[in-house]
Amino acid sequence: MPPAAREELSWPQVRAFIQANPEHLLGDQQLLEMLQLKPSLAGNVVDFGRAALARLEEAAARESSTRKAIEQVARANFAAQAQTHAVVVDLLESRNHADLARRLDAAAKNRFGLVTGVIALEKPGGVPFGWRSLEEGDVDAVLGPHGLSRLGPAPVDEELFGKEAEAVKSAALVRLALWEPARHAVVAFGSPDPEGFSPEMGAELVAFLARVVERTAERWPVL
Repeated sequence: MPPAAREELSWPQVRAFIQANPEHLLGDQQLLEMLQLKPSLAGNVVDFGRAALARLEEAAARESSTRKAIEQVARANFAAQAQTHAVVVDLLESRNHADLARRLDAAAKNRFGLVTGVIALEKPGGVPFGWRSLEEGDVDAVLGPHGLSRLGPAPVDEELFGKEAEAVKSAALVRLALWEPARHAVVAFGSPDPEGFSPEMGAELVAFLARVVERTAERWPVL
């Protein structure tokens, strides 16, 4: 028959043929081996070979591993959000600027396992007790002129982290704008883990805490 006159076989046709004539497949040992299938002793049943079963098991293991990883991330996010909400309640109960700084540092250490959490304010002008004092322009130098936050490797900066600077291996910093006229400030969290904060992480929770610090600090004037 000329090639042009031949009809191309479709999979439904092939499948229907095999269903109607299973002996053709069961009798072709070479094809079964190529497909890694073997006939069952129970009759017209084809079993998966060991290699095919292994592939199925690997796929199932990958799916299970992925599901577990997603569940772990979800649990970690939920725990972080719960801790953050508890910190917010604690910060809102602050009595003054010094108490606000103390509560933030205690939350960083006790709730998040960090080295420290600090509030730093640029001069000129008074700096509340318990806050870190920065030189004019330091916030822009750390975050960039228009930067709002930064997560990643921490500079060894005693102005920012004081005596605990050497223990800080990564940091999360968020810009604050306090009072009118606005004064530049920053909330900074320091982690002992170099991978504790990284640029790939989202800054939403840290920024949320920074906004709470900002609004709470504006309750009182700087003396």
